[in-house]
Amino acid sequence: MSLSSTLLLGFLAGATILLGLPVGRLRKPAPSLRLLLNAAAVGVLLFLVWDVLSAAWEPIDVALGSFHEGDGGLASAFGYGALFVGGLAVGLVSLVFYESWMARQVRATPAGAPRHEGPGAMSLGEVSPPRGIASWSAARRLSLLIAVGIGLHNFAEGLAIGQSAASGEIGLAVMLVIGFGLHNATEGFGIVAPLAADVDHDGTTRRPSWGFLLALGAIGGGPTFIGTLIGHGFTNEPVSVAFLTLAAGSLIYVITQLIGVAARSKRSDLLAYGLLLGLVAGFLTDAIVTAAGV
Repeated sequence: MSLSSTLLLGFLAGATILLGLPVGRLRKPAPSLRLLLNAAAVGVLLFLVWDVLSAAWEPIDVALGSFHEGDGGLASAFGYGALFVGGLAVGLVSLVFYESWMARQVRATPAGAPRHEGPGAMSLGEVSPPRGIASWSAARRLSLLIAVGIGLHNFAEGLAIGQSAASGEIGLAVMLVIGFGLHNATEGFGIVAPLAADVDHDGTTRRPSWGFLLALGAIGGGPTFIGTLIGHGFTNEPVSVAFLTLAAGSLIYVITQLIGVAARSKRSDLLAYGLLLGLVAGFLTDAIVTAAGV
């Protein structure tokens, strides 16, 4: 398949993430609906973690199977294992440090804060309000983290599309696009779900702009196109494992944040319903793709 045709497939697979983004523009979702959306996003992301880790573990499983049958040593299994653990650690711990740094920026004293007199007191010129991402609400920052984690996952999916097309497996490439496109449609919802609970101090819902939603979509879905471009040029399984485990670590971190939001509401019933809804959506799309022959 030509490069241009392959890139079109990668674009189509990534663009479906836009389908779920309009949920973030809900005007005044009821508190129960916000909690349900948040929990459903957790379910979708839990499915993605399972899906990502299953794919990343496959080379290790193959290497261990070969060793058991006497066809190879353990060097390959140890190598992929180290990559697996390293990717998880970087994906998870890097976000912990990032959030700690971001929290320090958010706690910065605004420029309009009252002046404190006395030894060691700072003047108004020595402090400034948070800027850039640090000035965003917690819900928006969480949506960004989800988009980054999903983007890493979609980069690995793009590699698979590009490699299949480059090797002449056109049917597989097309089915991968259909399957990944279905998954990405649910991923878009997962990205914007935290925005349903984004309210200001007087309880008014903050509606994200279309530009902001499109930017999140580009972060989450754009790497599918980039991965397709790179995958068409070369095949590298370690690179796929690295990006899959980075994605898994990132998604695990944001899942803990979303569960924390749900736990504070003390509505375990809505959490359970939403988790079930998200998990069923993820596995249903996967079942459709598997039944189609991928």
